[in-house]
Amino acid sequence: MTATTDGSAGAIPPRAPAASESAHTPAALDGARRANQRAIEYLLAHQDEDGWWKGDLETNVTMDAEDLLLRQFLGIRDEKTTQASALFIRGEQRPDGTWATFYGGPGELSTTVEAYVALRLAGDDPEAEHMAKASAWIRAQGGIASARVFTRIWLALFGWWKWDDLPELPPELIYFPKWFPLNIYDFGCWARQTIVPLTIVSAKRPVRPAPFALDELHTDHRNPNPRKPLAPVASWDGLFQRLDKVLHTYQKVAVPGLRRMAMRSAGRWIVERQENDGCWGGIQPPAVYSVIALHLLGYDLDHPVLREGLASLDRFVVWREDGARMIEACQSPVWDTCLATIALADAGLPADHPALVKAVDWMLAEEIARPGDWSVRRPGLAPGGWAFEFHNDNYPDIDDTAEVALALRRVRHPDPARVDAAVRRATTWTYGMQSKNGAWAAFDVDNTSPFPNRLPFCDFGEVIDPPSADVTAHVVEFLAGEGKAHDPRTRRGITWLLAEQEANGAWFGRWGVNYLYGTGSVVPALVAAGLPAAHPAIRRAVDWLESVQNDDGGWGEDLRSYVDESWVARGESTPSQTAWALLALLAAGERESKAVERGITWLAETQREDGSWDEPYFTGTGFPWDFSINYHLYRQVFPLTALGRYLNGHGHEGG
Repeated sequence: MTATTDGSAGAIPPRAPAASESAHTPAALDGARRANQRAIEYLLAHQDEDGWWKGDLETNVTMDAEDLLLRQFLGIRDEKTTQASALFIRGEQRPDGTWATFYGGPGELSTTVEAYVALRLAGDDPEAEHMAKASAWIRAQGGIASARVFTRIWLALFGWWKWDDLPELPPELIYFPKWFPLNIYDFGCWARQTIVPLTIVSAKRPVRPAPFALDELHTDHRNPNPRKPLAPVASWDGLFQRLDKVLHTYQKVAVPGLRRMAMRSAGRWIVERQENDGCWGGIQPPAVYSVIALHLLGYDLDHPVLREGLASLDRFVVWREDGARMIEACQSPVWDTCLATIALADAGLPADHPALVKAVDWMLAEEIARPGDWSVRRPGLAPGGWAFEFHNDNYPDIDDTAEVALALRRVRHPDPARVDAAVRRATTWTYGMQSKNGAWAAFDVDNTSPFPNRLPFCDFGEVIDPPSADVTAHVVEFLAGEGKAHDPRTRRGITWLLAEQEANGAWFGRWGVNYLYGTGSVVPALVAAGLPAAHPAIRRAVDWLESVQNDDGGWGEDLRSYVDESWVARGESTPSQTAWALLALLAAGERESKAVERGITWLAETQREDGSWDEPYFTGTGFPWDFSINYHLYRQVFPLTALGRYLNGHGHEGG
């Protein structure tokens, strides 16, 4: 990252106090001003010279373990990479010998199995204390047999698990028409990009020589691949388990010509979706499986497709100061840049500040101008949106598009006609991506089939993309800002949001943790769309937020709230979650409340001297509970947005 060099980063004059500022203590106001200024300077200093921001995207060690397993499978694993990855994996191990999927979370079996195997690849002695603890815990949880399907697929590649004891995924799936149940477009785009290459892997069933045995991870050495009993035939699970048995039979009798043709078609589908940077969908897991699948189809490692695919994986690497090597599952420059732009503008940076203009120039250049997989469901819709990543033209997402449009409108750009045209295209595309219930999902329209999640194969997290309150809220806020709050399509979205409010006054957060994120997204959107602060839905949300504020003045929510209601809005206070609560309260007209003062004070007092905040807790979501994310820039952009709206009065305050 490079700092901006215009010299104006620290030259923002303090704003005159608003007339209502006397309601809060001078100490709170002074603390907010200092924190706001320092946060502005910090964020400006971390802008790339090309105009974008990107924080690290931290997930869990399965990314690092699977990267080593991929290199082992392809025969390209080297000692430097192995030891750097092992250093990171060891550093993430918990005292009880396990690995978790999020900071402070419980040990997770599949993650622990994969981490353990990766350390065995790195040469760690299975009798060493940290390894013996891990293997004992794995056995206590049922061993490898109880791990998820994806973990056992990785083990099957080396003969540590039998292919016959894995769910079947036939490549003929590629031929299912889009109206047929379980066609590939019934899956969310992230699952689709993973499943298509895995159909080839499942059909080929490769086994490379294992470098060591894993007997210590089985509970019964005589029967290391135990079969699980079938669920009742009248249940959905029972039905799909029996369907899987039929597919296993088909695997043995599949017409060779049809199977070869299906694998070639799946291979073409994969190659056609490779991005210009060599990756697939801008995310690491589909890239890994695509490389394996194409290699099995005969692409050698020097083939341009594979060469560029492998090179793209190196761009997911973050090197730590201690020499450890962490793999990002994805990169978030578009998302980070639009959020940083909004934060800086709301914090008082002049609308024509060079850093903001540069950010807008970069975002405008990232607009996606061609159809992608979304056009399968919307073939006549013109493109006009943004993706999350540097390169992902096949999968723009609705959430990024809404937030980019909001960011573009915060900046006084020297070419306003260019901005207007981009926002018009985004508006048309976003309306065209509205689902039939009036809400919006992240990537697709009406991606709500009940069947994909039932497949025995799909035990790795959410595999469909239904509409969510947080995405719909961002879209409503964007459309309201374009003067379309009364458009019937926008009103349908508002009606859906009101119907989705929980009995306690909160909204569920699909892409952020959890009810604090959902509520922090929806309340500002409803107020922007014209709902008064006195509206019952707004008042219920305010009451709930005030009732769950922590004693220290902040807000926090643990990821366990996705699976255990007792964790709802419970957790250590974090900068991003505190900011989400404040954004809702400020939008609801609660600026003078004690809850807001305490929250603002908490942000000011927990800020570091350099203007940053510390946030080890994961507040982002890939799949609720199953895949969690720590966006390292969340701890900066959301607190700054909240401080700015507190001081400067932006953010659709209710009356």
